[in-house]
Amino acid sequence: MADPVIRVCGLGKSYRTAAGLFPALREVDLEIQAGEFVAIMGPSGSGKSTFMNLLGCLDTPSCGEYFLTGQRVAQLSRDQLAELRNRSIGFVFQGFNLLPRMTLADNVALPLVYAGVERDQRQRRALDELARVGLGEYGNALPSRISGGQQQRVAIARALVNSPQLILADEPTGNLDSHTSEEIMMLFAALNREGITIVLVTHEPDIAAHAGRQVRFRDGRVVSDAPTPARVPTAC
Repeated sequence: MADPVIRVCGLGKSYRTAAGLFPALREVDLEIQAGEFVAIMGPSGSGKSTFMNLLGCLDTPSCGEYFLTGQRVAQLSRDQLAELRNRSIGFVFQGFNLLPRMTLADNVALPLVYAGVERDQRQRRALDELARVGLGEYGNALPSRISGGQQQRVAIARALVNSPQLILADEPTGNLDSHTSEEIMMLFAALNREGITIVLVTHEPDIAAHAGRQVRFRDGRVVSDAPTPARVPTAC
């Protein structure tokens, strides 16, 4: 059997504060297989965002082990870690994080710049990904000329441009209205059906309902891990 995309064993993270050591994450054991769509849920301070930062190799654990696509993250050098992160993970954040003076195509192409891809190829791939999210005709536009929902689609295209095995999405609908949020989640669901593994942090049950599995955190620990209940159609 193939290695899971994500495997964590006894993962913990503590922060030093004026009041002493604060354990934000405690003894987490979790596996996520290729092709899963997992929602990470929990109240504020539950540890879900800390967990996401560790999965994205944006922070280092205080204890435990993290294996990403079969590689033990702690054994990697800084350069190896940056290469693995750029090659294997696509990030989508609540705030879009688009550079305002760059065209949408150039925003999408940024991960390819760091990967050393030639400019012509970067542009082709960026335009292909914009078309994939329904924005193929907007390559030369600036972020200020499109809506928030469209900006998030651009951010998703940027996350896809390196053909990652995993997308990490941290509250990706937090700045969007309910109708646009539903459209973005339908896009994530479509990408998942193509085989992309998606891990999404949210505190909203209707957003988590799009995932196939829900993992709930409380006080830094996983308190439940179960398939998402089937959605019941709303009566007219």
